[in-house]
Amino acid sequence: MSLKLVILDLDGTIVENSYDWAAIRRELGVTGGSILGYLDGLPEPLRSEKYALLQKYEKEQTENSVLKEGAREFLQWLADRRIKRALVTNNTLENTGHLLDKFQLKFDLVLTRESGLHKPAGAPFLRVMENFGVKAEETAVIGDTNYDMMAAREAGISKVFILKSAMTPDGLDGAEMVDSFDSLQKRLEAEC
Repeated sequence: MSLKLVILDLDGTIVENSYDWAAIRRELGVTGGSILGYLDGLPEPLRSEKYALLQKYEKEQTENSVLKEGAREFLQWLADRRIKRALVTNNTLENTGHLLDKFQLKFDLVLTRESGLHKPAGAPFLRVMENFGVKAEETAVIGDTNYDMMAAREAGISKVFILKSAMTPDGLDGAEMVDSFDSLQKRLEAEC
């Protein structure tokens, strides 16, 4: 089957930033699981207070983010081949909108955490595939963390590409590691 849909992550994939997730998790009191899952389980007003702290860090990183080399050209390459481009991020709609405007990027569908669906669950990827009427075997995921890998696995997507960086975690068996959008494009040419 040919490739019909590519689901991309935002932070660390489309844009480069320097979150210190270990320090943020400590400050928020997250000891296991996802940050958003932890925060969603807190009672008010503690939940709002901790979300405000997370949003402060996210806003800071959003302001300092730079577009990853080759990202714009890769997205255009997908568009030229009529491959749907979806962005699934655990970031906020406000920060995502800011980055898309700042770098003038366009996607066929954008899901942020306000959708109520966030990685590492496969639900946001399933929603995207359902929206376009595309099967898992016609879909590829491009990300930078184990959350992207876990969400893809849960959604039944086997084509997973991780853009390597100094921050790339271990435990990404089953994902294909790529160095750049250029090498990713070369790898996907056979699928189109």
